[in-house]
Amino acid sequence: MDLKLVTILSRSHADRNVYPSAGVLFVHVLEREHFKGEFPPYPKSGDASNDPITFNTNLMGFPDRPGWLRYIQRTSHSDGVLYGSPTSEHVGKATVIEITAYNRRTFETARHNLVINIMATEEFPLPYQAEFYIKNMNVEEMLASEVLGDFLGAVKNVWQPERLNAINITSALDRGGRVPLPINNLKEGVYVMVGADVPFSSCLREVESPHNQLRCSQEMEPVISCDKKFRAQFHIDWCKISLVDVNKVAPVYIPRPDPGTGILPEFGEYNPPSESLKSRDYFSDFLVTLAVPAAVALVLLFILGYTMCCRREGVEKRNMQTPDIQLVHHSSIQKSTKELRSMSKNREISWPLSTLPVFNPVSGEVVPPIHPDNYETTSMPLMQTQANLQNQITIPQQRPSG
Repeated sequence: MDLKLVTILSRSHADRNVYPSAGVLFVHVLEREHFKGEFPPYPKSGDASNDPITFNTNLMGFPDRPGWLRYIQRTSHSDGVLYGSPTSEHVGKATVIEITAYNRRTFETARHNLVINIMATEEFPLPYQAEFYIKNMNVEEMLASEVLGDFLGAVKNVWQPERLNAINITSALDRGGRVPLPINNLKEGVYVMVGADVPFSSCLREVESPHNQLRCSQEMEPVISCDKKFRAQFHIDWCKISLVDVNKVAPVYIPRPDPGTGILPEFGEYNPPSESLKSRDYFSDFLVTLAVPAAVALVLLFILGYTMCCRREGVEKRNMQTPDIQLVHHSSIQKSTKELRSMSKNREISWPLSTLPVFNPVSGEVVPPIHPDNYETTSMPLMQTQANLQNQITIPQQRPSG
């Protein structure tokens, strides 16, 4: 196994040179302890310090890092990690990374330069590549040398290759995964790609069987014989494993257009327009732009005014189309309303007929009607005075006994 793990050990501001290989995982740990001695006041040897320290990394002369290099630091009290997998395009190019440490308590800073010299690895090809998804790990936990070494050891026991390297590590969040809830010690998950020089073992091929593919489609765990070699420390989602044979992958070439010489072709001599321009009549444009919309608006206004002012029904037409009984009821309601309003101004007038009894309270005799049936009741006022009431009806009085 070949694991590229580099740790900052020097406290000087001199450049630190590392030599990772193209196509192999590169890990660089930014340890807080190695920067604390550079923040004044300088602590004595053996003194414990727990100052919050954060790191900022960027390519020299640029605001960010190269595209293949990533950085992670969970908290200001944990170490930072630079990791990534350089490609063959970066071979032979010295990459200078500026590392700036910030002490969040004293606001002091310290700076180091990390020079990455990427080396070619054509003499050790790794054509067989397998990517595992580990559910119970975060990316910074997987980048630890002892944890990654244990995982590569388990893969080597299953695969039995002569040469095995970690190619790339990617957090599940970078693949579109969701941030887990902070319960039950859930992890984000991490994808680990390893490469070897021998074909895939039968155990790794078991996930491609129709039975296991069916179980994966039903969201069930497949049956893998070598899963017990990983289960003690790593929970692998075998449905998400990817097996790639680089020798069988057909390269895709995208043709680029011919950029040409950058010189425009000859189209002859340029002839500018003449200086004498013909006059143009804008009256037709005026008619189309203003007159026509104004005429349409006037027509619509006339139609609307005729409909609202000249097509009204009127009171007489409404009364002609209304039944007589409805008009009588409406007139009676209006007269009664006027009479009630006049009564509210004078509280000493007699009670209305609606409040008088309609039968003898002693004998139970029904009071005769006030008017005959042929009397026009619509013209009779609702309220009657006490004097008129005594002339129309007399309520019998109870005689004393004895």
